Amino acid sequence: MAIIGREEIVEGLKKILGEDRVITDEQVLRESSLDRYRKYEQVMEVYTQPIPAAVIYVESAQEVSEVLQFANDNEINVVPRTGHSAIEGGLETALKDSVVIDGSHMNKILKVDEYNMQVTCQCGVPLQSLDDMLRERGLTTGHSPQSKPLAQLGGLVATRSIGQFSTLYGGIEDMIVGLEAVFPNGKICRIKNIPRRAAGPDIRHIICGNEGALCFITEVTMKLFPYLPQNNRYIAYKLDDSQMKLGFDCLREVMVAGYKPSFARLYDAADAQQHFSGWLEPDKAILIWMAEGPASITAAIRDGIEELMSKHPELEVVDPKLIEKWYVGLNWGPENIAQEAIEIKETKNIGITTEVSGCWDCIYEIYKTSCERIANEIPDITMIGGHSSHSYINGTNMYFCYYYNVVDCAPEEEINKYHNPINQIICEQVLKYGGSIVHHHGLGKARAHYVTQEYGSSYYMLKTLKQAFDPNGIMNMGTLIPLRK
Repeated sequence: MAIIGREEIVEGLKKILGEDRVITDEQVLRESSLDRYRKYEQVMEVYTQPIPAAVIYVESAQEVSEVLQFANDNEINVVPRTGHSAIEGGLETALKDSVVIDGSHMNKILKVDEYNMQVTCQCGVPLQSLDDMLRERGLTTGHSPQSKPLAQLGGLVATRSIGQFSTLYGGIEDMIVGLEAVFPNGKICRIKNIPRRAAGPDIRHIICGNEGALCFITEVTMKLFPYLPQNNRYIAYKLDDSQMKLGFDCLREVMVAGYKPSFARLYDAADAQQHFSGWLEPDKAILIWMAEGPASITAAIRDGIEELMSKHPELEVVDPKLIEKWYVGLNWGPENIAQEAIEIKETKNIGITTEVSGCWDCIYEIYKTSCERIANEIPDITMIGGHSSHSYINGTNMYFCYYYNVVDCAPEEEINKYHNPINQIICEQVLKYGGSIVHHHGLGKARAHYVTQEYGSSYYMLKTLKQAFDPNGIMNMGTLIPLRK
């Protein structure tokens, strides 16, 4: 809790930034008090979280430094954000008189270094704008999450984001070269741009995935890759929904064999109908791979996967052109969110996701038991299913997708009647089988209360980092480290 009042906070911020970049409009403040974890509340324009004192727009690392020093001196909770596309409560203002620090004005692409294959950008550069520019030069970051039209680089790094082509390019932690960040005491730290070093722990990982709970990210340098869409190759197979275990085994075979497609996916029948209903039978699951890169490599990957899958007569080949058509419309932009809001208001039916991960020996049980429990224990469910979309040599993720009707329930009650209990079931099953309760969206505030179970004895390390870098507890309290009740 801040040691000065709301008016003093606002006036102090105006002295640093000027009046124009300190926003106190009531509607802006209300909308900035939550993110899309409280999707139903957001759509219905009901705001249950503490309203922030101000939303401020910073334009340099030095300004961030001055703001954080002011907040630290006065014990003001700050919530860092850029694209405002978070969906796990990480951007909720959990404490009274918080300040939202928005980095979206820091939107300059500082350097495209084609010789060293890296690009340096400020935190507020939209990923879509960056990649559009790079693709005109025959380059790409390789990072393409579904939120690409909305997300900005600072938030993507802060949440340890992953893109749809992760099987080839890796998660954002694999793409980061160097970083700049500002800590609560105002210290500006820069990690230089180098391919690798062994001088102690990889300190990039103190920043990557910190979710605004340790520092404010101001600058990001990422790797670049050749962009060769003309060489893309699509491979897909149908299988009975009852054969999901076989589907996971097929994903494993490809990864263990050493092939590197850009994406590898398995949809169960329920989730597949959200994407392929025009031609896929309702009782069919679907396996999908795409290979990208130099033509000789993509052809070899396609041929290798087809050879592996030929050993499974249960699989039925799908026309690659159907997958190519689906692939074009994967991402979600503002127009999709606006249309979804209209549909939710009209139907009171809402779709939400929870993503987790596990090793190959447990992921099917996580999937099966979670779906069974949700179907049996949660009222008004209209769909429960999911897909695997990010695979590794030792395991994969599971992206649960579920829809439910909001029945006899006020907007502020919906989250505890439906969303939180569903999340709880999934987290319980994941922890039971030894997986991770979050794969790429971040813990946020929604799953922070599971953090000690997620980390086990290594929680000591996370807690010590928080105490060391943020002793006054001003950075996005309730995220990563749960608030004490």
